Amino acid sequence: MQGADEAEFITLARVTKTQGRKGEVAATLFTDFPERFASRKQLFGLDSKGQRHELSLQDHWPHKGQIVLKFAGVDSISQAEMLVGWEIQISRSQRAKLEEDQVYVSDLVGCSVYDGNCLLGTIQEVLFGSGEAPLLVVRGKKEYLVPFAAGYIEEMALEQKQVRMKLPEGLLDLDSSLKQDAAQRKKTGPEPEPL
Repeated sequence: MQGADEAEFITLARVTKTQGRKGEVAATLFTDFPERFASRKQLFGLDSKGQRHELSLQDHWPHKGQIVLKFAGVDSISQAEMLVGWEIQISRSQRAKLEEDQVYVSDLVGCSVYDGNCLLGTIQEVLFGSGEAPLLVVRGKKEYLVPFAAGYIEEMALEQKQVRMKLPEGLLDLDSSLKQDAAQRKKTGPEPEPL
């Protein structure tokens, strides 16, 4: 199944190594729904040349923070080695349904972000772990880190690739000055320890 639009597929995992002697592979997960492998038997593998192959999942289980996958017709270590580096995918229409207030990161990336009527730029990525709200990395004339907080969102039109927000006054200036301070510290090195 080659030539299909890349946007129509979602990567669930990436094969990192062989696992076992009967063709199993270990993969890093990119999904919050690993339990859905139990009902997903038909998957796709995207190889390093950008070619997509249909795969039939026979079995799966968690192992040391990854998932082990066993595909039909892959029955030896040498056959499994050929899958290392492949992305394991499903079609976009097969994604798990989310709650009304949830959104897929893949749907956010590429969206234009507006503060009121002012275009800030395009979402390049979403960062997690730096606070309560994820941060949108928005690039336009400048790069901004914008909290993806429900209180700031006015409208999300993901089909039109637009996110409209109402950001607190001064938030973008604060982000800019923090980045400048960090850049200056990189140039001059760390501040000396107080005596």
